[in-house]
Amino acid sequence: MHNRETIDFLNETASMNNAPASRPNDLPAVLKEIIEHKTQEVEAAKQRESIASLSSRIKDASALRDFFAALVAEQSDPPKMRVIAEIKRQSPSAGLIRPDYEQDGFKPHLIAQQYSHAGASAISCLTDENFFGGSLSYINLIKEAVDLPVIRKDFIIDEYQIHEARVYGADAVLLIAECLNDDQISRFLEIANELGLAVLLEVHSKANLTRVQPLIQASTHKRVLLGINNRDLTRMITKLSHTTELLDLVQDRSILVSESGIKTKADILELESSGVAITLIGEHLMRQSNPGEALKALIGNTD
Repeated sequence: MHNRETIDFLNETASMNNAPASRPNDLPAVLKEIIEHKTQEVEAAKQRESIASLSSRIKDASALRDFFAALVAEQSDPPKMRVIAEIKRQSPSAGLIRPDYEQDGFKPHLIAQQYSHAGASAISCLTDENFFGGSLSYINLIKEAVDLPVIRKDFIIDEYQIHEARVYGADAVLLIAECLNDDQISRFLEIANELGLAVLLEVHSKANLTRVQPLIQASTHKRVLLGINNRDLTRMITKLSHTTELLDLVQDRSILVSESGIKTKADILELESSGVAITLIGEHLMRQSNPGEALKALIGNTD
């Protein structure tokens, strides 16, 4: 049974949004479950510490690194791939990604060092605890270990979480269009901008790609990346060609990030040949005994 607070949140979110694809009530079961749990989690966090108290701690947060600039810059022709390498312990569908990631066997800072040596341009850190085994504390561990910028990858449904990200050292936040309505996206972009955080705005569907691009253009935030996730949330099928099929609808390819389903050097070359210059790669790397070596094999960094 959902508590009344959760139901009210979902109904309010749905009513505020004219795009059916973005209504939480229309989400696949697993994502809907995550959002419902996240709603309760955020409310509990607010009870422990007010947003005013949380924001007062920003002055003590680690210095910001430019996530956007690390990924968007002058490129060669064809473009050379820049990778956001992800640190992920588990997922709802796969469970624990490797047996050695159990408890103290998971060393996010060491994985980040491997990624840095392999040529990653930035790090994605899963911070959701309940479903992905992550932690906000991992962000500073990673930033102490490497010089790369770090994005907080979580299910952001409240501005409180954006302030949290800044307090805990993140340089950017992920926003998932399927979980948010237009008003939330626009407001969260402005809050992130005020806090100095870059944004990766992720879409899964053609409808949401069309929906969010005017919101990016209208925003005062000029460090927003547009991610296309290649996973079909309704069928839970991942297809790399999803990015290339939607390319003609992308108004600014310099900010485009292809996410999920990138497993081989051939995949990288296919995306590069299509003009895609940024990827986010996670589970494939995390399944390997040495994620850094796996990244080298993908992007051809043999230094």
